[in-house]
Amino acid sequence: MSDLSGRTAIVVGASRGLGHGIATALAQAGAPVVAVSRTPAEFPDAGVGSVRTEIADAGDPRVAADLLDRHSPEVIVVVAGSVPHMRPLQQQTWETFSANWESDVRIAFHWLREVLLTPLRPGSRVVVFSSGAALNADGSPLSGGYAGAKATQRYITAYAQGESRAAGLDITFTSVLPRFAPSTGVGRPAVEAYAARAGLEVDDFLRHHAPLLTPEITGKAVVDLVQADAVDVAPAYVLNGTGLHALS
Repeated sequence: MSDLSGRTAIVVGASRGLGHGIATALAQAGAPVVAVSRTPAEFPDAGVGSVRTEIADAGDPRVAADLLDRHSPEVIVVVAGSVPHMRPLQQQTWETFSANWESDVRIAFHWLREVLLTPLRPGSRVVVFSSGAALNADGSPLSGGYAGAKATQRYITAYAQGESRAAGLDITFTSVLPRFAPSTGVGRPAVEAYAARAGLEVDDFLRHHAPLLTPEITGKAVVDLVQADAVDVAPAYVLNGTGLHALS
């Protein structure tokens, strides 16, 4: 996987934020990239690779099956999900509380299932983005079911790795749990809500979490991950401003 030229990568949730940074970095590393999102996205100066956009609902299981059949990718990165409703428990409704289960977990489930059913060719890599919130002892108390949903994404990615191993598919699955990325559509509302709860200005709150994660750092980390030897890839990583850190 050290050379990504000619190795198609699908990035699910590529229109903005971390997904956009990942799609751009993979293209710059030479991969033909299929950028999947609900809304159009622009990728100027993508580099030696190319970026083709596919406007689609990643939560529709037919989309995963169709795109895998049409593009035969060797790299899949699932970043898509919804922005959590930043309110304490008593100010949530069941619909807002469960939103990330109905989007993030559903998307991961459909794509992992289709990867195993297709299956992707031996040596392929699948990276699912969870969240550092899944590791917090108290979850993420201002974001409804977000932390639980992101933990479940990590679990089912591990389940998929077990099925790949049992079937001798030679597909490597790993999950990435990013910390605060305040420039993104998910990260900024979370930062603002938790800063307000702590009685801090946003800048003061962020100083406690430096160095901060950016789409550019994320893109480089994913390129490094999919280029690494499969035997060296951990089941899960925390990702922060200093890069990837393997979880035991």
